[in-house]
Amino acid sequence: MSLHPFLLVACSLTAWITLYLFICQLNKNKTYEWNCRLVTLIHGALIISLSAYVGFIDGPWPFTHPGSPNTLLQVHVLCLTLGYFFFDLCWCVYFQTEKALMLTHHILSILGIIMALILGESATEVNAVLFGSEITNPLLQVRWFLRETARYDTFLGDTVDFLFVALFTTVRIGVGAWLLYCELTSPKPYWFVKMGGIAMYAISWCFMISIWRFAWRRSLKKYKMWKDNNGTSGQIHYNGHPKSL
Repeated sequence: MSLHPFLLVACSLTAWITLYLFICQLNKNKTYEWNCRLVTLIHGALIISLSAYVGFIDGPWPFTHPGSPNTLLQVHVLCLTLGYFFFDLCWCVYFQTEKALMLTHHILSILGIIMALILGESATEVNAVLFGSEITNPLLQVRWFLRETARYDTFLGDTVDFLFVALFTTVRIGVGAWLLYCELTSPKPYWFVKMGGIAMYAISWCFMISIWRFAWRRSLKKYKMWKDNNGTSGQIHYNGHPKSL
């Protein structure tokens, strides 16, 4: 690998740190996590757009060309997001805000990007994994901001949760399984690249199990609230005691 990607990653890391410090200076009344999540939201929106362009327009198609040589645009996108992952991993470790599963996801993402840059190939499928991993990230951040501003238990909060669960299940589990199958059946990628794909997909399933449990608990809570409200809507009170109409 030439010196060029190292310089790009260094510039990317510097840019994300600078952006974070600027937002902290701008939002002095907000917490460090609030400001960091704003950076995460910006990164997610940017990488979704760039990785979608790389995968769907610029090419090559990851489902038919896994293990293909890296393009210049792919290298730039990977370096941009690698700098962010370095920043976010250090931030999460320092402030101890994330559990082991999320830290493992960050470490695997960093190793996968570095591997593609060193090999000079497989950025096609790594970019596709980035797209699938980041497509739900803005919704996750919006959900956190809604909770912080006491707007989570609203129709907007329900909509964000539904879209998050639907996108995660469809893209990261459904489409992710197809991408992993194409990766494993292709003779081109190295065996350790394929093992990395299996590890990332296993992480997605760990997240998925937690998400389904959360969705089930929230659905039960919403149903109970609806049932309680529906059960008392047809009652009037006599001497302080509810009686059905």
